[in-house]
Amino acid sequence: MTADDTDDATHACCDDDCGSSTETSGMESHSASEGTPANDAGETVSLSVPSMDCASCANKVDSSVSKLDGLSEIDPRPTSGTLLVNYDPKVTTVEAIRDRVEAAGYEVEDGDEPHDPTAVWKSSRAIRTGLGALFMLIGVAFEWLVPGANTTLATVFGVDLGLDWLAYVAAAAVAGSEIVRNGYYSIRNLSLDIDLLMTGGILGALAVNLPFEAATLAVLFSVAELLERYSMDRARGSLRELIELSPETATVLENGEERVVPADEVAVGDRVVVRPGEKIPVDGIIQEGQSAIDESPITGESVPADKSAGDEVYAGSLTEGGYLEIETTAPADESTIARVIELVEAAEGKQTDTEQFVDRFAAVYTPIVVVAALATMAIPPLVFGGPFTQWFVRGLTLLVIACPCAFVISTPVSVVSGLTSAARNGVLIKGGTHLEAMGEVEAVAVDKTGTLTTGDLGVTDVIALNGNSDTDVLACAGAIEARSEHPISDAIVDHANRLVGDQTGRKVTNFEAITGEGVRADLDGTTHYAGKPALFADLGFDLEHAHLETDGGLTEHEEEATLQDELSSCDHGSYVDLVSETIPRLQAEGKTVVLVGTEDELEGVIAIADTVRPEAAWAVDRLKKAGIERVVMLTGDNDRTAQAIGREVGVDEVRADLLPEQKVEAVRELREAHEGGVAMVGDGINDAPALATASVGIAMGAAGTDAALETADIALMADDLTRLPYLYELSTTASGVIRQNIWSSLGVKLLLAVGAPLGYVSVLMAIVIGDMGMSLGVTGNAMRLAGVEPEEPESTATG
Repeated sequence: MTADDTDDATHACCDDDCGSSTETSGMESHSASEGTPANDAGETVSLSVPSMDCASCANKVDSSVSKLDGLSEIDPRPTSGTLLVNYDPKVTTVEAIRDRVEAAGYEVEDGDEPHDPTAVWKSSRAIRTGLGALFMLIGVAFEWLVPGANTTLATVFGVDLGLDWLAYVAAAAVAGSEIVRNGYYSIRNLSLDIDLLMTGGILGALAVNLPFEAATLAVLFSVAELLERYSMDRARGSLRELIELSPETATVLENGEERVVPADEVAVGDRVVVRPGEKIPVDGIIQEGQSAIDESPITGESVPADKSAGDEVYAGSLTEGGYLEIETTAPADESTIARVIELVEAAEGKQTDTEQFVDRFAAVYTPIVVVAALATMAIPPLVFGGPFTQWFVRGLTLLVIACPCAFVISTPVSVVSGLTSAARNGVLIKGGTHLEAMGEVEAVAVDKTGTLTTGDLGVTDVIALNGNSDTDVLACAGAIEARSEHPISDAIVDHANRLVGDQTGRKVTNFEAITGEGVRADLDGTTHYAGKPALFADLGFDLEHAHLETDGGLTEHEEEATLQDELSSCDHGSYVDLVSETIPRLQAEGKTVVLVGTEDELEGVIAIADTVRPEAAWAVDRLKKAGIERVVMLTGDNDRTAQAIGREVGVDEVRADLLPEQKVEAVRELREAHEGGVAMVGDGINDAPALATASVGIAMGAAGTDAALETADIALMADDLTRLPYLYELSTTASGVIRQNIWSSLGVKLLLAVGAPLGYVSVLMAIVIGDMGMSLGVTGNAMRLAGVEPEEPESTATG
C-alpha cells in the first residue's frame, strides 16, 4: 500500500515484458487520460510497479500519470503490480510515464532479475523498521524497566524530555520516514489514503508530545505494510509460476548443427530439439521422435499424453522420455501459454461488481471516519472539558481505523488467487466477474457433439451372423470400406485395423460408393455390400416384419444373452427376423447401423456412434450433487440419438434438432427460468452465439484454438469434462471466500470504529487487529483457493 524506495525488494513483474517494455495491443482500461487522447493505433507500455498493491495506490498512480498528454488508456493493476498505458509516441515517452509514476511515490522496477520471495525482508524499509522497533524498545526500557536511568535531557515548555522521549522520537523518525514521504505524495495527488492518515497521526502525536504513540504508529504500521506486501506478493506468485513455465532458451537445429538461442528468437518454421526431461519451449508439431508429455501446465490433464510425429505440442509442457524434433508453429509471444498468461493478466485488471461496490463503500467510509476522528479529538476537550491527551489518542486510533485496507483488498486477492489457481489446472477464466457468475449459476446447458461426446465416430457393436465370427465381419467390412472417404467408413476401418489388422492387402475390385446408402465391392472375387439397412432391403432382404419373442420373464441381461445365442446358432433365412429386432434396438440407442453381407446372405451387423466421453456421466452427476438444479443437453442432432445419449449421461432434459438460433432461444428460456443464471458449455466456435447469450459461456478443448480462447468467458483448455465440476466448485468456494473476507474485514473495522471513541480500542489494537491482522487474514483466506483441486472419476484416476 506504500511506495518503497529504490533499493527495496525487487518484485518480479507479472507480465512477459517488465520494466519499460513496449508492445502493441488492445487494452481493457479502468480510466482514460485527462490529457490529449492518443490515436487508437498507439503503443502500449507495461511497467512493473510492485509497491502499487491496493485500490488507493492505483488511484494515486492513475491521477499522477493522467496529467500527461498523449495518453488514451491507463490501466493500473494492483493485484499484479503492473501498470499498462496506451500512449502516442509522438506526444509523450515511456520515460515521461515512468517519471509520473515516481512522482506519485512509486518506484518502477525492472523485471529481468530473478524473483526472491524473501526480498521484502531485506529491503531498506524492513531495515529501517527493525531499527525503529529497536529504538522503541529502548524507549520502553527507559520508561518502564529502568526509570532511574531515564535521564532528563531538556525541559521545553515545562515538559521534561528524557532518554525515553529521544528513543521514541528516533523510532518514529526512522520507521516513519517512508510513511511521511508517501503522505507527502498523497497530498500532492490529493489522495485521502492510509499514507496521508498515518502521516497526520505520527506528526500530530509528536506535536502534542505523545512520542510513544507516534513511535507505535510508525513501527507497527511499517510492520503491517511489510507483511501486507509479502502477502500480496505470495498472491502474485501464483501467476508468476505460470510465467516461469516456459523455458527462456531453446535448442534450434540448423543444417545439422544445434545452437541455443533465447526462446523469443525462435521463428515459425524453425526446428527445435527437446531432450528427455526438458521443457518444450515453443508451440509446434513433432517432426521426429516420440515421448510421453506432461501437458498439465496448459491443459491441467494430470495423465501424460503419448505424442509422436504429426502431433501438436505446447510450450511449457514437459517431456518425460524420448528425443523430439519440433517444427515451430507460433512465436514465443503467441504460444498457447503466452496467450493464457496474457488473458489472465487482463482478467485481473477487470473489476467485478463486488470490487466496484467495495471501492464505492470505501470512498464513503473513509471520509466519514476521518471526520469522526477529528470530532473525537476536538469536541470533548473543547465542549465538555475532557482531557485533551485522552481524546486525542482516541481520535488518533480512529484515524488508524479510517482506511479500510483489508476491506479493499479482500476481493482482488481472492479473485487473483482463484484465476491463477484455475489456470494452473487447465481452466482459463477471463475475469473475476465470470468467476463470481459461475458460482451463482443454477442451470448448465451442454452441447452434445464434441462436449458430452468426443465428436469422433467409433464402432460400438459387432454382431456376427450366419456362422461368421466378429473377426470375419470386421475383416470384410474393413477391406471394402478402406476405399471410401466417409467418416463412418473411417471408423469401421480404424476399428478393423486395431482388432484384426490392416486389410488393404486383400484383393478388392469394382469398388463403388452407393450415394446415401453404402458401398459395394468385389472382395476375393465375391461381391460384398456394407451400408444402411435400406440398401439390403433393396437387395430383397425383409428387415421389417419380425422380432425376437421372449417369454416375458427374462431380465434385460437375459434377453440380450438369448439374442446372442440365437444369432450365433441361426441358419440362413431365420436370422432375418432376429436382425429386425436388433436394428431398432441399436437405433434406439442413438447408433448408426451398418449391415455387411453379400447378395444372398447377411454376414453381420456393425453399430457406429459418436463416442460418449467416459467422464461425461460422472461430470453431470457431480454437477447435480454440487448444487446445479438442472443440466440440459442442447444439440442439432436427431432426437432419437440425442435422447439415447441423454439417458446415458444422466441429463435432466434433452432438446434436439436445434439450429444455432434455436440454441440461443433455449439458453434465453433457461435464463428466464433460473435467476442465478445459466452456464453454456460448447466448442467455442459453432456454439458461439449460445455461449454469448448465456450468463457464462464455457468453451471446451480450447488449447491451441484462438477462436475458443477469444469467444468464451471461460475456457477448458483440455477436452476433459472433469474440469467442469472443478470450475463450479472453485467458483462457489471463491464466492464464499469473497463474502467472508468482505464481511469479516468490514465487521472488524466497524467494531473497532465504535469502540475507539469509547476508549475500548488502543492504537496498538487498531493496527495489529484492524490493519495488520485483517490484511493477513483476508489474504490467507484467499490463498485457500489454491487448494481447490480437480477431482478425478475413479475409472480415470485408476486408469
